[in-house]
Amino acid sequence: MPNVLFYLVYDKAGHVGDFIPHHLQAVRDHYEHIFVVSNSPLSAEGRSTLEAVADTVWERENVGFDVMAYRDAMREFGWDRLAGYDELTLMNYTFYGPIGSYQPMLERMAATECDFWGVTDHGPAVSSLAATGTLKRHLQTHWITVRRSMHQSPAWREYWDGMPPIESYEDSIGQHEGRFTDHFESKGFRSATAFPEADYPVAHPIFDMITEMVDDGLPIIKRRLFFHDPLYHDERAIRAGRVIERMRDKGFPMRLLWEDQARTAQPRALHANLAMLDIHPDVDLGGADPSTLRVGVLAHVYYDDLIDELLDRADTIPGGYRLIATTSDDAKRERILERLAARGRTGDDVRVLPSNRGRDISAFLLGCRDVLLGDEFDVIVKLHSKRSPQDGYTKGTFFKDHLLLNLLGSPGYTANVLRGFAADDTLGMVFPPMIHMGYPTMGNAWFTNRAPAQRLAKRLGIDVEFDDLSPLAPYGSMFIARPAALRPLLDADFAWDDFPTEGGYSDGGLTHVVERLFGYAAFSRGYQVRTVMGTRQAVESHTMLEYKLDAISAGIPGAPEEQIARVRANSGIDLVAALKLSVLGRSPRLAKALVPAYAAMRGGYRNARRVLKRR
Repeated sequence: MPNVLFYLVYDKAGHVGDFIPHHLQAVRDHYEHIFVVSNSPLSAEGRSTLEAVADTVWERENVGFDVMAYRDAMREFGWDRLAGYDELTLMNYTFYGPIGSYQPMLERMAATECDFWGVTDHGPAVSSLAATGTLKRHLQTHWITVRRSMHQSPAWREYWDGMPPIESYEDSIGQHEGRFTDHFESKGFRSATAFPEADYPVAHPIFDMITEMVDDGLPIIKRRLFFHDPLYHDERAIRAGRVIERMRDKGFPMRLLWEDQARTAQPRALHANLAMLDIHPDVDLGGADPSTLRVGVLAHVYYDDLIDELLDRADTIPGGYRLIATTSDDAKRERILERLAARGRTGDDVRVLPSNRGRDISAFLLGCRDVLLGDEFDVIVKLHSKRSPQDGYTKGTFFKDHLLLNLLGSPGYTANVLRGFAADDTLGMVFPPMIHMGYPTMGNAWFTNRAPAQRLAKRLGIDVEFDDLSPLAPYGSMFIARPAALRPLLDADFAWDDFPTEGGYSDGGLTHVVERLFGYAAFSRGYQVRTVMGTRQAVESHTMLEYKLDAISAGIPGAPEEQIARVRANSGIDLVAALKLSVLGRSPRLAKALVPAYAAMRGGYRNARRVLKRR
């Protein structure tokens, strides 16, 4: 049975993620001809990657979204030429696969009597995109296969030749995806679905019940599941993180996912959607042996009276470690060496830096650059003698404990944390969650650092979508990481004079900017970035966080999406974002209530009405 596949890709930089050839190689034997259409110019590397797995690679202007790309690709291929194929498949790059194998699904659908079929469908849904106000049940266009009985009918050519202009995502849904199935069924053609929504108690199971679908054999997972607005997942109680276990168990190469999401997702949204916080007990849970890791502890010890506390924490590392300590003068170095000798430690390195500008950040990136670029260690633990005298004793002590105990809490706990690196080579960095007790960090953690961080990231080639809210970062700048995950910052060619003096140590300066880029640097290299927490610290954090959220939400009606939109609108912080959130959150009443305020602020009532019309 000769079949032809038309596969759409798009990337503004012409990049082709490795998940794409992985998928195309898996379906290669099923299609006599694979025609890849790119809605963007391809890089030389991207074109070479596609040509290795496709018969035709064709570039076009990004006009008309996937709808016009399919139409134009079929025209380029030749309408008459399509007559030689039993099946024609329209497919795009919006999913990962195979999760397991495609073969069971393809064999089952080959035996199904129909004129066209899709992998999944969407149930009826209220939507302004439909003239009747309701979108009918429809096959989802990430994968639709059409048999000869349909693609050689006059109705097929008429559908594509009569397609109105597609100028927006909403047009592509209203004029194609939401219309395609009903249109051809009304012409007498029979449709089928490999994993129909009718088998599940929700209209959109590929999002809302994805783990159940994968357990039933679904071999694809939508990429958007991971980077979609976490508030959508929250409102529907979608536990997207559990699908990661299924993907790993079914043999999907997880590095393909992390590399792709690094170019697509906001790190904090991914962290929330996949619940990438690991809470470990003090008891060693067993598994991969963390003592096989070569561990270096890089510690800036400005307050040398804290050296024993740092060593007590480091001594929880299974299998031992080597210390590279940095400090500010010879007297401190001598006192540190004395303490090391008293503890029977040998083979450590204590360095006096030429400057304390930039404190622990510069000490790490400049004072230990040779260590980080070398191959002595598999992972490094970044510590410093944190005292925070400006915050007072209780806050400063809490912040220090938050960092040290969540990284190196006890021998059993530290073994569990490091086991992640021993077991999974895609794990690049871990650090404690954002501190929120005693500090106004939550919701404000960019402070004045966002714009300079964006400029620096661009210079360093850290091509990551910046978080709209607080960045996913190691606040307090203590973490555990693979040296390779930090390479963008090591290639920055910083100098001591780039860092502020003590009087300039404030937000917007290089020290605070780099602190917010550590996680982004690792993410940009295709590594997982996770947070870690001990059970006792998790209890303290969650109970206080729950109380604060309850207090903040009191008296604000609606689901979290609506509450957030109201707060943003009423505070005047970001009315445009509030309006967008209310629209995306499918809250038309709230959206309409915000339109007058938006119009008054922007002087653009027409623009606001257009936003509402497109929802």
